[in-house]
Amino acid sequence: MTRLFALFQLGLALVLGAFPAPSHAAATAEGDARRTILFFGDSLTAGYGLENHLVDAFPGVLQAKIDREGLAYRVVNAGLSGDTTAGGLRRIDWVLRQPVDIFILELGGNDGLRGLPLATARANLEAIMQRVRARNPQVRIVLAGMQLPTSMGPYAEAFARLFPDLAAAAGVELIPFLLEGVGGVPELNLPDGIHPTVEGHRRIAEVVWPHLRPLLVARTADASPQLHPGTGNASVGR
Repeated sequence: MTRLFALFQLGLALVLGAFPAPSHAAATAEGDARRTILFFGDSLTAGYGLENHLVDAFPGVLQAKIDREGLAYRVVNAGLSGDTTAGGLRRIDWVLRQPVDIFILELGGNDGLRGLPLATARANLEAIMQRVRARNPQVRIVLAGMQLPTSMGPYAEAFARLFPDLAAAAGVELIPFLLEGVGGVPELNLPDGIHPTVEGHRRIAEVVWPHLRPLLVARTADASPQLHPGTGNASVGR
């Protein structure tokens, strides 16, 4: 891991906790027959700093991909800037007021960068997934992994193992590193050097898509009757 990326990650610890995401009401259209993909995370999911985060943050980019392929899914962006696994656990029941078919869990990075106990972070992530499954037994879950600077020593090594170990234990799809090819790349981040630009979010969408698309195609093939896709995505926060 380069020194530049280490600086990026250390700065992330300070900034993600400083700026709350804007609050949005759920924008579910009445009679919308599409299935729901819910992205549940921090400012990376929320698209902090983007002029049009509903469109340009990576969940919105993925909605555009989904629409182009004619897949009957709508994306809900439940990103909250500065969120930790504990914060996610506190708000998950509110977010789950709507049915969810595919759940993308992007939390834990702030816990790690603040040096919080990894056993607690893992327990929180497990509890979030358990609540999602209890509310939606047929849900498919995707866990987005993060990494820490190697300068954090054994803690960083243990953190790196947290996501693959948890994904294997829970039987969920794993994205090994959400910021692959984006973290620490100046031209793909805003002037703060931390939050991805529009192009950075497009790159993140390309990282997520190979893990997400097979789930969509499989569920679309199983759907009966055939659903008809719509456009746009919703955002939900608190």
